[in-house]
Amino acid sequence: MTTGLERIAVKARQDTKLQFTSLAHHITKELIWTSLNHMPKNTSPGIDGITRDMAIIEFEKWVEDMMNSIHRFGYKPPAVRRVWIPKPGKVEKRPIGVPSVADRALQRSTATVLSTIYEQDFLNCSFGGRPNRGAHNALATLNETISGKKVSWVLEADLKNFFGTLNHDWVIKFVQHRIGDPRIISLIKRWLKAGVMEGKDTYVSETGTPQGGSISVLLSNIYLHYVLDLWFERAIKPRLKGEAYLIRYIDDFVVCFQFRSDALRFGEVLKKRLTKFSLELEPNKTRLVEFGRFASKHAKQKGSKLETIYFLGFTHYCTRNRKGNFMVGRKTEKTRFKRSVNKIQETLRIIRHWSIKDQTEKLNQILRGHYNYYGIAGNLWTITKIYKITERYWRKMLSSRSQKSYITWEKFNQIKSIFPLERPKLSIPFSELKMYAKL
Repeated sequence: MTTGLERIAVKARQDTKLQFTSLAHHITKELIWTSLNHMPKNTSPGIDGITRDMAIIEFEKWVEDMMNSIHRFGYKPPAVRRVWIPKPGKVEKRPIGVPSVADRALQRSTATVLSTIYEQDFLNCSFGGRPNRGAHNALATLNETISGKKVSWVLEADLKNFFGTLNHDWVIKFVQHRIGDPRIISLIKRWLKAGVMEGKDTYVSETGTPQGGSISVLLSNIYLHYVLDLWFERAIKPRLKGEAYLIRYIDDFVVCFQFRSDALRFGEVLKKRLTKFSLELEPNKTRLVEFGRFASKHAKQKGSKLETIYFLGFTHYCTRNRKGNFMVGRKTEKTRFKRSVNKIQETLRIIRHWSIKDQTEKLNQILRGHYNYYGIAGNLWTITKIYKITERYWRKMLSSRSQKSYITWEKFNQIKSIFPLERPKLSIPFSELKMYAKL
């Protein structure tokens, strides 16, 4: 963080009501260059077809025009290119907006400057799109909250088409609590109205912000900071009988309660609160679950099955450790597991005729990515299963390359001794899980 941004952070922390009226000059040519170079080399181009490498080569030609247009209130972001990606384990797909590379660099630079302020405001319950507050931190916080606090009930909540329904007027009102620089406000308004190109058609929406750009994640966090986080902390918690804890990862959140009555009351007022700000719960994905150290005892008394909760790609369940004490168990959620298996199968079809060395490198790349995310304490069995499935499918694919190339397990093990697959390993073992929590 530069000295100028450090001073902004100090001011924002010292005065929580201060509105910053001069920020655009912090979006410098150097910051845009840094943002551009931080993009992955395989970043998808926007509607102009310009790649990251092309944008780097031509940087001096376009950056001056961009800087001048920002200060003249004349910057016009290009429409984002819409692509559809499958939702885990579902037929329907999720729309993702792909901004042009240059616009993405500007978004990231703007988000860097604004985050300097909002990181002083955002609450501890907020994760996602924030430094050192990723999905693993949210999962560890949920684990520690349920294990160490007075929690007996968990409300799973899912917002219906969140990114597509953000109210633009409310977005600007929330941003203006802290941002008074008209050039920044103009930029945000133009990004919201930039439009989406799908095929040859361009659509300009009166609501929502396309998923895909850095500014979309920041605006979403700002929106829910005011709509949900602050409201829960200041208006809801003081009125409850027992303890309650909110854990939010962008638009995905769970709320833990000590008492069922508190959870039920909150569920009712939550619907009204969201409606006020043009948001809505997805009824099929929102439910109240008895969960915690007493859930097992109550389930036995009722003769019912222990319930599970779903959060950030994991199924969380009640279990006990070797000493017989309560603990939260977790495993890869079944639709996510199926998606991982499908990805391996599809990859093997694509790399069927590659050399074994190249196949190994590609498979290990996928396995490492899987272990890095899903390799959390308690989930070793499931990531080991992915490893074994990869082994089985790989051997089957090698055997099918020709009629004479059947690979026995003995021969396959010889191949693996030369070209080993990445063995399953926990990225966060039990000994480190607590350190990831943000309580």
